[in-house]
Amino acid sequence: MRQTFQDSADPSFGTLHLPLIRKAVAGQGLDGLLIPHEDEHQNEYLPDANDRLAWATGFTGSAGAAVVLADKAAVFVDGRYTLQVRDQVNLDLFEVRDLVDGGVPAYLEAQLKPGQVVGYDPRLHSPDALDRLRAAAKKAGAELKPVDANPLDQAWGQTRPPQPQAPVVPHPLVYSGEDSSVKRARIGAALAAQGADAAVLTAPASIAWLFNIRGGDVIRSPLPLSQAILRKDGTARLFLDPIKVTADLPAWLGNEVALETPDALPGALAELKGHKVSLDPSQSSAWYFDTLQAEGAEVVRGPDPTALPRACKNAVEVEGSRQAHIRDGAALSRFLHWLATEAQTALPDEITVVGKLEAFREATGALKDLSFDTIAGAGPNGAIVHYHPVERLNRKTESGSLLLVDSGGQYLDGTTDVTRTVAIGEPTGEMRERFTLVLKGHLALGRVRFPVGVTGSALDVLARAALWQYGLDYDHGTGHGVGSYLGVHEGPQRISKAPSTVALQPGMIVSNEPGYYKTGAYGIRIENLLGVTPAADVPGGERPMLGFEPLTLAPIDRRLVDKALLTAEETAQLDAYHAKVADKIGPLLDGAAKAWLLDVCAPL
Repeated sequence: MRQTFQDSADPSFGTLHLPLIRKAVAGQGLDGLLIPHEDEHQNEYLPDANDRLAWATGFTGSAGAAVVLADKAAVFVDGRYTLQVRDQVNLDLFEVRDLVDGGVPAYLEAQLKPGQVVGYDPRLHSPDALDRLRAAAKKAGAELKPVDANPLDQAWGQTRPPQPQAPVVPHPLVYSGEDSSVKRARIGAALAAQGADAAVLTAPASIAWLFNIRGGDVIRSPLPLSQAILRKDGTARLFLDPIKVTADLPAWLGNEVALETPDALPGALAELKGHKVSLDPSQSSAWYFDTLQAEGAEVVRGPDPTALPRACKNAVEVEGSRQAHIRDGAALSRFLHWLATEAQTALPDEITVVGKLEAFREATGALKDLSFDTIAGAGPNGAIVHYHPVERLNRKTESGSLLLVDSGGQYLDGTTDVTRTVAIGEPTGEMRERFTLVLKGHLALGRVRFPVGVTGSALDVLARAALWQYGLDYDHGTGHGVGSYLGVHEGPQRISKAPSTVALQPGMIVSNEPGYYKTGAYGIRIENLLGVTPAADVPGGERPMLGFEPLTLAPIDRRLVDKALLTAEETAQLDAYHAKVADKIGPLLDGAAKAWLLDVCAPL
């Protein structure tokens, strides 16, 4: 089984590492330190060398923060991780706080004393986040101070893993669908139209997409850690560690792209003096803003100019996603067949389940990596939204329980992300009721038609309405964007309660994943990826409409469906989906697995 980066951290980390951090903080004359989850590239998933929050606290979630003061410390997580954090973090050392409700600013305002100075690494914080943090510290009479040397890195010392050095390789046109020179010219023209002379790009996904390259520096994502400067004429400078440069990369990039070392980046920023430079405050750290302004550049805050074009997949990328999902669906269906047969009596543990699913994906011969560490939650562990099984938490499946499996694969032609909840043994009436309510929301979102210009936040209620009628809800977003052999979480589109200003557009890929979680008992989530497509015209229609194409192809456990709760329209929709699964996946299976698939995809 492929090496995974699961939660290698544990509660003892705080006991071991907190004193070292405090000593380094005091050595710089500071009263505390801010520790964000993000690294120098504002990554969600981190290379081991940059997972500072995990090293400091033991918490390994993909979002969070910590504040370490001389006499107290706190770790901050959102609703996805409220159960996980209490397992991973020493609660005698760290107070657990809500990342969203008040968050770090409220903590600083309440806990800091007049005259105290708290350090922060400007390479790790966005400028907008720092503005809020500075304002909170000021209200307390305290001060935030940038550090040249991160005290946590000093405390980590020689035990810190080395920075990744994965080779950077071309991503061929058969998968990307558009030459890099065309992309650069298009984005450069957009910069010129906005009055900018250049853009500084620091998000690895943006650089991978723009230059049609892929790497392996970031866990579960084929990303190269690097920076780039794109000029309005479409030429560019790409700052990449020479050890990552493969033999055919310079020719692939062409004469319009200058390959340079990361050491040359500060000098390149200085050369932008007197120019208007576009920089995204949500993607680039405060260090870039501070450096450019100090060198005399005029910084224009705005969205990453590659983000929206990258999200709107071209025809080649959309077709690649379809093929990746067919391949992945066959592997997943073989796995679900195993769960429905052998596993019902063998009652495997979560780690066995994870290994079995990965083996089925490996057997395709096309898997490059998982798209994230597989979530396999048996019984009460399924109620931990982003739970990852590890030895000390590993739980066996039990008859009369539910198993939630959220997983995905990275293929050259696409990225997958799918969740299925299955019954082990005979489910209870409550389990079937709650599953069907989640299913109703999943179906409602999947079949909606909506006008051009509508954002995902306007559609979120469709996935929740059935649960709301029963006084139920879930504490995570309904949908996130997905890249094309890039990150499994990709903006700027999303479907959630939170307001969004980005309209859904053709070519975008989003997840559809409503859920229900009963703490201490079980979790339910049903997730498909959807492609945004133009909707067919209807008689009398006056406005252009969009809809969704289901990309994920895998059966939904009908043993958990209470048909009495479904309308005729919902039943027909589920039957049509299963007919498509049988049509696309059936020919790829044989024997008992094929017979099982055709049976479970029969009409309700």
